Amino acid sequence: MDNLFRKDAFNYHSQGRPGKIEVIPTKPYSTQRDLSLAYTPGVADPCLAIKDNLDDVYKYTAKGNLVAVISNGTAVLGLGDIGPEAGKPVMEGKGLLFKVFADIDVFDIEINEKNVDKLVETIIAIAPTFGGINLEDIKAPECFEVEDRVKAALDIPVMHDDQHGTAIITAAGLLNALEINGKKIEDIVIVVNGAGASAVSCTKLYIKLGVKPENVIMLDSRGVLHKDRTDLNEIKKQFITSRSCRTLEEAVDGADMFLGLSVAGALKKEWLKKMAKDPIIFALANPVPEILPEEAFKVRNDIIMATGRSDYPNQINNVLGFPFIFRGALDVRATAINDEMKLAASKALAELAKLPVPEEVNIAFHTNNLKFGIDYIIPKPTDPRLITHVAPAVAQAAMESGVARRPITDWNKYNDELGKRLGISNPLIRQIKMSSKRSPRKVVFAEAENYKMLKAAEIVSNEKLAIPILLGNEEYIKELIEINDLELDGVEIMDPKSKKVKPMRQEFADYFWKKRQRKGVTLTSAQDMMLHRNYFSPMLVETGYAEAMISGLTRHYPDTLKPALEIIGKKPGAKVVSGMYIINTKEGPYFLADCTVNKNPTVEEMVEITLQTAFAIEQFKVKPRIAFVSYSNFGSNDGAIPQKQREAVRILHRDYPDLIVDGEMQVNVALNEEIIDETFPFSKLAGGRANALIFPYLTAGNISYKLLQTMSKFEVIGPVINGLSKSVHVLPIGASVSEIVNMVMIAVMDAQCVEARSKNGV
Repeated sequence: MDNLFRKDAFNYHSQGRPGKIEVIPTKPYSTQRDLSLAYTPGVADPCLAIKDNLDDVYKYTAKGNLVAVISNGTAVLGLGDIGPEAGKPVMEGKGLLFKVFADIDVFDIEINEKNVDKLVETIIAIAPTFGGINLEDIKAPECFEVEDRVKAALDIPVMHDDQHGTAIITAAGLLNALEINGKKIEDIVIVVNGAGASAVSCTKLYIKLGVKPENVIMLDSRGVLHKDRTDLNEIKKQFITSRSCRTLEEAVDGADMFLGLSVAGALKKEWLKKMAKDPIIFALANPVPEILPEEAFKVRNDIIMATGRSDYPNQINNVLGFPFIFRGALDVRATAINDEMKLAASKALAELAKLPVPEEVNIAFHTNNLKFGIDYIIPKPTDPRLITHVAPAVAQAAMESGVARRPITDWNKYNDELGKRLGISNPLIRQIKMSSKRSPRKVVFAEAENYKMLKAAEIVSNEKLAIPILLGNEEYIKELIEINDLELDGVEIMDPKSKKVKPMRQEFADYFWKKRQRKGVTLTSAQDMMLHRNYFSPMLVETGYAEAMISGLTRHYPDTLKPALEIIGKKPGAKVVSGMYIINTKEGPYFLADCTVNKNPTVEEMVEITLQTAFAIEQFKVKPRIAFVSYSNFGSNDGAIPQKQREAVRILHRDYPDLIVDGEMQVNVALNEEIIDETFPFSKLAGGRANALIFPYLTAGNISYKLLQTMSKFEVIGPVINGLSKSVHVLPIGASVSEIVNMVMIAVMDAQCVEARSKNGV
């Protein structure tokens, strides 16, 4: 797993466009007029306006949503002083997290300078570009001076995340841990093992929360910071203790909390017995903490524990903080990030952990009911409510502490805006992935004699999204695995033509012949068909050996779908099978049907396609809002196509009055809420735009999705086959590894639905 992860990390950063971020224009640029507005002479007036009123820079430029992630590479992760170039992947990654979690744009800036005066001078000089500055991976003690001086010189939010991020998150955990164990913050004794940037910031914030300075014992690599030491710098001198302890073993005796920001194994399990009742252990050394949870709980069971790792409860993860802190600070145009804002973030995180957890978070962490308690004292990074809880709290604190230059007056509107920003974080894919991880299923990879299929199988196997079965020539597949250094040990390989599966092949042939003997299939032809992967694969699903299959990467669509229809067939009561594509956009997903199966469906078939599409959309926890699209708007043009669409809508309105569906209408109308509300207020779609489009015939749907797929940067997932009784899905020819992985997850979700229908007798 480690080797695979390292290899994938190199590929992740190098394949395609190198790196992780890019700059994308936000204004039109296709015409000469557009370019003239974008540059000269169009920029002149905004420039002069800003010259006369500097605040207008927020009005006419991207400054207000732009953060600099700045480092000199002297303390990169746990790698140390590796230099600015080597630190750039980390800074790009930080930029990606800012964008994904809070829709904040980032320029990462790596500065080749260790001299504090020159580093500060450089940061201040480039500051006019940015609405905020995130200092990153600058070593202690220089980082303290750099942050203090930059903050003093600038009137924009500045934060050294290495210091304050951990402090904010652990403070939230501390507040909730104390609520659980019933201790008062002013009474607890805290041992802080480590005296670097994070340790200092954590301790200062805890004191702001109410911890008494005399109740803090801090240690560096040489032991306790005590009054007799002569080797302490000015930063460490702030935390000198008058207690007689000199070692960590002595320090933890009677302590209520251990905060580890040091090295693996620093806290011995036998020392835990000396701590006070109901101790709090935050062991944050990465990747191996100061003490592993399983070791700690062997000694005593009254511990509340957190680590920096995602594979244990209560992960202290800075991504819970910095995106949302900067979001709130930028949105009120704060002149600083002060202690009040940090404390507000901590308290908001603490409060969020007490609220009922969304189902998608439960799914992600393989639990039915994650709730506040010793194993859940801080929210999970996947919680979609973080932005709407933390950012407003930070913004409010900025306003109350007097550093907000643009106060928020309509909080409901602000929360709506924050919710819309989540579109960029790809909640649909996250949800599909969570569902797959909750209950992975056996999926047949019918075209496993292909590198992309094998790479996708490696990913889903290692991430436990599915249990792959690789179909094809075993010797050739193993050769491909070896050549490409893929980790697929233990994954089942099955060759339909091999002697090994001959009994199964014969059983499948008999089954198929009995099913299709009155439709032109002889026993001999059935035996021949079972040598073909696209017949053998659906038989594995039909007989229950597997629960889903994917194919189509190298075959035409009908070559995959026809055998599945013959072997598996439609759901009970279904008259048609239909195809749906998912267009994943920043604003959320759009669903297009039928783009792949029915060439010119009848009115009755259109009704069934719509119902199948609506059911499929609901499986993604999205409320379907369906538009029948055409060249006509509610009778504005006549013709066979609009008439067919109108009649299908009429039947749906009559028989399914609760379904939000309308038409016929043009696509631009269906996707524009303002046009619908102003021009067609009678429509069932009034009050919102459509998220699903039903096309009148295959040509229109097929051209539309392929045009979107080719000419946009939208992620296109599909085709999702609706109407089959079991999970069979067809890949577009030449699909990428990412598209294959997405389709596997869809297939797993579909298989889960099939099982649920079976249990309910549907």
